[in-house]
Amino acid sequence: MDIQREGVVEAKRRRRILIGSAGAIAVLLVTVGLSRLKPAAPSIERATVWIDTVKRGPMLREVKGTGTLVPEEIRWIPAGTEGRVERILVEAGSRVEPDTVILELSNPELELQAMDAEAQLREVKAQYDELAVRLESERLQAAATAAQIQGDYEQAKLDAEMKEQMAKEGLTSNLALQAAQFQARRASNRHEIEQKRQAIAGDAIKAQLAVQRSQVERQAALARLKRSQYVALRVRAGVAGVLQLVNAEVGQRVSPGTNLARVAQPEKLKAVVRVPETQAKDVQLGHKAVVDTRNGLVAAHVVRVDPAVKEGTVTVDLALDDVLPKGARPDLTVDGTIEIERLDDVLFVGRPASAQPESTVGLFRLAIGEAEAARVRVKLGRASVSTVEVVEGLAEGDRVIVSDTSEWDAHDRVRID
Repeated sequence: MDIQREGVVEAKRRRRILIGSAGAIAVLLVTVGLSRLKPAAPSIERATVWIDTVKRGPMLREVKGTGTLVPEEIRWIPAGTEGRVERILVEAGSRVEPDTVILELSNPELELQAMDAEAQLREVKAQYDELAVRLESERLQAAATAAQIQGDYEQAKLDAEMKEQMAKEGLTSNLALQAAQFQARRASNRHEIEQKRQAIAGDAIKAQLAVQRSQVERQAALARLKRSQYVALRVRAGVAGVLQLVNAEVGQRVSPGTNLARVAQPEKLKAVVRVPETQAKDVQLGHKAVVDTRNGLVAAHVVRVDPAVKEGTVTVDLALDDVLPKGARPDLTVDGTIEIERLDDVLFVGRPASAQPESTVGLFRLAIGEAEAARVRVKLGRASVSTVEVVEGLAEGDRVIVSDTSEWDAHDRVRID
């Protein structure tokens, strides 16, 4: 006999409702909790990043630039006159002396002009000699005339003195005395006039010779010019050194002033490096430097800083203080490191990628255990080639990622695997 059980169905129904409500609430809570979770931190392989430790102590500020070795003395050899390149006698890379002929030019017109100028010089010299002889002859003739006049004056003077003495003794008449004195005065006047004429004639001779001499000098200068231009057709080095460049080809027509060759002294080299303009503002004359020739290090110092900026860099000349290693030659690529200043006691770290001095950047600082790193704001100060001063945001002993982390800019923390 079945016994009816009351309330069982309602109990089951209530239980199902409670279980369903609890499940719904659990799903809702899980959904809300998951929505509030932060996205998972990206993973970084330790071997792919550069991690550095913040240190305190002395920091050497340096700037670095790349450039080449350049001769201190470079001589460009220009064409002295117009001509056609006939022969190239010395090739680039050869050792030359001051009188070494590098190449030969030809100019028939110039050769003719040189010969004509020398012929005209000989002609004006002959004219000068002829004038000098003629004027000397005239001078001697005038001198003879002056001597004759002076003799007449002396004779007239003696006659006048003698007549005066005789008149005192009563041996001659006053009329004879007066006549003798008149002749003496007339001879004196002639003598005085002749002396003045002689002086004027001497000045005239000098003036005529000076005019003719100036003609000779002018023609001599013209002849020397034409001769030097003709001689310059054989282009010489002018200095001892190494021929670096021959800027001409056989058959080429060149005009005066065209640079035909370049000679340098390889024993006297300097380093010319290009420094980023953001770093060049601290470079001063006399700063110490080191030049890396890829075959050794050479001490140097700054001797010139170009005031102009070209393509974002400033050219700095470094004079070498030590002997260059073997194999160093002009146009060799070198690296120059210039010492700016020494900071005695500062907090510093390896320079982060793309970090600029006196700026604020975000760096990932490793947590204890170095399994994670969180982003912190760091204020930087003065910078060097590979290090930078830490003003605030980090403490001594902190370890930070200083390599490029731009791909994780959207994250505030990363995992280190």
